[in-house]
Formats: sequence, C-alpha cells, structure tokens
Amino acid sequence: MNERRVVITGMGCLSPLGNDLDTTWDGLKSGRSGISRITQLDTDSFDCKIAGEIKDFNADGYFGVPKDARRSDRYVQFAVAASKMAMADSGVDVSKIDPRRFGVMVGSGIGGLSTLEREHSTFLNKGPKRVSPFTIPMMISNIATGIISMEFGLLGPNMVIVTACATSNHNIGEAWRIIKFGDADAFLCGGAEAAVLPMGLCGFGNMKALSTRNNDPEGASRPFDKNRDGFVMGEGAGVIVIEELEHARKRGAKIYAELIGYGVSADAYHLSAPSPDGSGPAYAIQMALRHGKKNPEDVQYLNAHATSTGLGDVAETKAIKLAFGDYAKNGLMVSSTKSMTGHMLGAAGGIELIASVMAIKEGVIPPTINVEEQDPECDLDVVPNVAREVPVKVALSNSFGFGGHNASLLVSRFE
Repeated sequence: MNERRVVITGMGCLSPLGNDLDTTWDGLKSGRSGISRITQLDTDSFDCKIAGEIKDFNADGYFGVPKDARRSDRYVQFAVAASKMAMADSGVDVSKIDPRRFGVMVGSGIGGLSTLEREHSTFLNKGPKRVSPFTIPMMISNIATGIISMEFGLLGPNMVIVTACATSNHNIGEAWRIIKFGDADAFLCGGAEAAVLPMGLCGFGNMKALSTRNNDPEGASRPFDKNRDGFVMGEGAGVIVIEELEHARKRGAKIYAELIGYGVSADAYHLSAPSPDGSGPAYAIQMALRHGKKNPEDVQYLNAHATSTGLGDVAETKAIKLAFGDYAKNGLMVSSTKSMTGHMLGAAGGIELIASVMAIKEGVIPPTINVEEQDPECDLDVVPNVAREVPVKVALSNSFGFGGHNASLLVSRFE
C-alpha cells in the first residue's frame, strides 16, 4: 500500500498578494510585497501597526447558503473560499466519485480569534445572555474542516491537526499518509488563519516577535537580512487537492506535481524559540528525503520557513546545512516567500507548498525580497530580491511551529 502514489490536482489560495492563485503567484514571481499599514482595526495603542491583510474579500459567494458565511469566523470563510477554488481547479465532480473516500484536513493554528474577541466583549458589556449561541462552533479550530465537508458532501476522514505555524504541513502530510495507507483516495488539505486582530497583535507583540518597522511596511519582512527585527503577521488560506494517482488518472485530472515525502520531528526545547543547533528540523528534512527516495543533491529549491526573526532564520540555516551537507551552500536555492506575504501562521505552509509546486510547474524560483545586507550567519543562496528562472524538478517546503513542531514536505515534477 505504501507504493500508492499521491499527486496534487488542484490548488486554491487567498493571500496578502491576492485573492486567488494567479494573482498570488504573479506577486511572488515579481517580488511584490503584500504588507501594508493595518486597515481593519485601530492600531494607535499597538507597537506593531503593519500586517499582510486580505483585502476586498466577500465570503457570500463561496457558501451554498450566504447566511452560513455570516455564521462563520473569518478564518473559516478563508478556508471555504480556498477549498472552493482548489476543487474548481481540480475539476473533480463529487457526484462521480465515492465521497466516503474523499477526506478533509484544513487546519488553523489559532482558530476563531475574531469570534472569541467579539463575543467576550459582548459578555463583558451586555452579560452572558447576549453571547451568541454560535460562539463555540464558530471559534473552534476544527470547524472549517467540518463546514468544508458539508459544502461538498465529503464523507471521508475528517480531522484537524493544530501545530501552530506547522499546521498546514502537518495536515497535508498526514492526509498524504492516509492515502498512502489506503484509507482514502483524495483529500482537501491545508490551512487558514485570520489573526490580524487586537489579541493577535498584542500577544505576538508583547513577546517582541513582531517587526515594528511601521514606516516601511513593504520592507519590514526581511528573512535572512542582518537588520531584520521580527516577523510580520499575515492572514489567508492555502488549500490543495491531493489524490491517489490512479484515482486522478481515472477521471482525467491534470496533475501539477507529485507529493513524494513528508518529515516530522520535535525540538523538545522551548515554548517559542527554535533549538539553536537546528537538529530537529534537519531530522524532518532528512525524513522527507528518505520517503521520497531522494538525495540532498536532487533538490533544486527549498521554500524556507524563515519568518524574519533573529533566532529562527539562523537555526533554520543550521538545519539546512545539517540536512544537505556541502550542497546547502553549493547548489541549493533557498527562499522565503514570507518576505512578501508576511507570516500567515497556520496558513503559511499551504501557501508555501503551492509556491513550491508553481516553481516546479513554471521553472521560476520566487525571491527573498528585502535582502539588503545578508546576515553572515545565514550564508545560503537565498535568491535575493529577484526571481530566478531555472528548471526545478524537486522542491522542499519547511514549516515550524511554537512548541518545537517541525514538518517538511517534498514535491517533485510528475513523471
């Protein structure tokens, strides 16, 4: 059963660069920043006043019943929208497949924070009787997956893994594992997040994790740069359709790429800081390579987790050197698309795997923008500032979460 091959047949996303795949990918290729001053709340009392926001988004058109959109947290709206795009892109007709063999795993690192903020304020100002009866189902991190299954009538494995900023990669990877094991033939998987909110800003801000380069929003997210001062929050969703190869072939699906490896590990080190030696992520990378039967030199592109924090970018550099050896500095191209999208938390891995797949499809590696003075401790080829046209056959995408959760995904050109 482990020889079952898994391919990617549909992709959908919302990002600070655009509300669909084409606009997002065009932004990544052109090195455009999606970071700006925050518009959806008053930031006067916050140290950080910048983020990667989703703009001009109307959820109604993505729900079968428009009122269901209003009964859904913003992160759920993003998840449903990206799932609808991915399903449309895949061309799958649910009426012609076995819905018991089609699963959903679309997670969120934080969940319904806007619902929690709003209803807690109602409780404090108007009392317990005025709190919405939808509060709990709107807030919980698994509800997006539940609603997506209802929208499409998908009866297969339905669950969510919550691992902070590694959430997307873990959901995609475990969906891949379930298909490999033979308990499903297809999945919608990925992540969504909407935490550009007062509690999100002050929570991360008081940890001193966020950039305060408020007068230069577009230059604030600067992974691998010596003068980085923290990450920039982003919001959105990245969801893909993965299928067992024969299931996809039987319905004549187009195939973007093959998902060939998945690695997981823990740092077992600190609440929020990465293990400084990079050994945890290195083990996850090595596991993904082993699953995919690839040597380090077989990988052309690595989409780094690199969030633009002082400790994180250096630790990941060490992890890449541990996993790839001399090739890390002699051939491997590494970039952080968070330089353009900001850090989309639980949605980051979904968007970044999509970017990795598009790099394979189009032979274009998106850059790391805002690299003005590269940190000597981050001495990799970080594809600074300008995209690079080069054939890509194999790509790897890293995601790491608070608590020491590491997950790497390996994709290859389909042959």
